[in-house]
Amino acid sequence: MGIKQGENKDFAGATRSFRQVLDLNPATKLAWYNLGVIAQHDNRTTDARTAYDHALKIDPNFASALYNKALLIESSHPDQTIAILRRIVRADPKAATAYLHLGQALAKKDRDGEAEDAFALAVRADPSLLRFVPDDFRDAASTASTATETGTTR
Repeated sequence: MGIKQGENKDFAGATRSFRQVLDLNPATKLAWYNLGVIAQHDNRTTDARTAYDHALKIDPNFASALYNKALLIESSHPDQTIAILRRIVRADPKAATAYLHLGQALAKKDRDGEAEDAFALAVRADPSLLRFVPDDFRDAASTASTATETGTTR
């Protein structure tokens, strides 16, 4: 019910539903996760982070909660964001958007070589992401994508 309410933009109703689920079973990672999504949507970053952390205590490898937490703390905790995104791509080497955000976080830290590699892996996994790669890295990412398509490696 809470998911349907969220889809219908009834965030207050969805919050009530997810809290009811947690009253019945506080170890429901999806309820915590969805409360985090709602809080993040409402720009309540502290509440969102708390909810994601609850979900991650239940399942430390819950990729959706890891990813959303990484995006939530991207500007305030870049090193932690990089660590979280690296965890995600280690678990799922085809996590293209995680590679894209990893590249962005690394570029902000002036770790250009690592950023270039992350962007290349993002585009290799999903060529449509090339348009989101910063100009300084686009040629290298494009070359990586072309090499994959032709069967060559760089």
